[in-house]
Amino acid sequence: MIPAAFDYYRPKTMGDVIAILQEHGDDARVMAGGHSLIPMMKLRMADVPHLIDLQAVDGLNGITIAGGRITLGAMVTQHDLINNDGLSNAAPILREAALQIADPQVRYMGTVGGNVANGDPGNDMPGLMQCLDAQINLIGPEGERSVAARDYYEAAYMTAREDDEVLVSVEFNAPIGGFAYEKQKRKIGDYATAAAAVQISKSDGKVATASIAMTNLSDVPVWSDAAAAALIGTACDVDAINASAAAMLGDIDPSEDNRGPVAFKRHVAAVTLARAIARAFDRA
Repeated sequence: MIPAAFDYYRPKTMGDVIAILQEHGDDARVMAGGHSLIPMMKLRMADVPHLIDLQAVDGLNGITIAGGRITLGAMVTQHDLINNDGLSNAAPILREAALQIADPQVRYMGTVGGNVANGDPGNDMPGLMQCLDAQINLIGPEGERSVAARDYYEAAYMTAREDDEVLVSVEFNAPIGGFAYEKQKRKIGDYATAAAAVQISKSDGKVATASIAMTNLSDVPVWSDAAAAALIGTACDVDAINASAAAMLGDIDPSEDNRGPVAFKRHVAAVTLARAIARAFDRA
């Protein structure tokens, strides 16, 4: 389909972006890579009379690793995540997740900011950012503010970002220990039926710390504190992994769609998480 008519803007400064957002309110939307927003416009699921392209705004595509803290600009692409050696060493889970997003053509244009910002429950980066306990940095007319990724998502396509704010970066501490991003999908390029992001550290052969987040199993990404707690202090044996999966199943709320009925999605979620935990523990 073809989207409805819209006015297109390509500002060069963030001040100009904010000014356009203030002028047009919720009739204006910001576009980073466009792979989340443009399909919705084509399907007439999103009516955007004023489209603001961030491609010409300087300072949004940087990757910074300093003092154990990682900052990703909103315009950093999935391709950048895969091919930045420093980032792959500091946070290898990012590369593993990015390689499972869509296809190479999409990854060349799809951005961290676009994937994180709009609250699509099928996107991969929101759950990953919750797993990493990232901070989402926003800028608007009142200045800058940060929101924890674990607090950012309120409902499907509804977030803590105000209409006149722009997501400019995400930042988090470099993760420690083992990692895994496990994703089950119907075909290459599809959204996940279920996906799990897991970070685990060990001490004396047992789980010292754990963080677990699930994707596309509720109307928001789900960071499951209970699933992580079930692993702490264990040797990550079958019983511990099953307990973690059971705790996670208590936190998700999948709905039936063309990816399957609820019972199937819950089964896939448990299997996916079990695989991710085992792989992360082995790598820790």
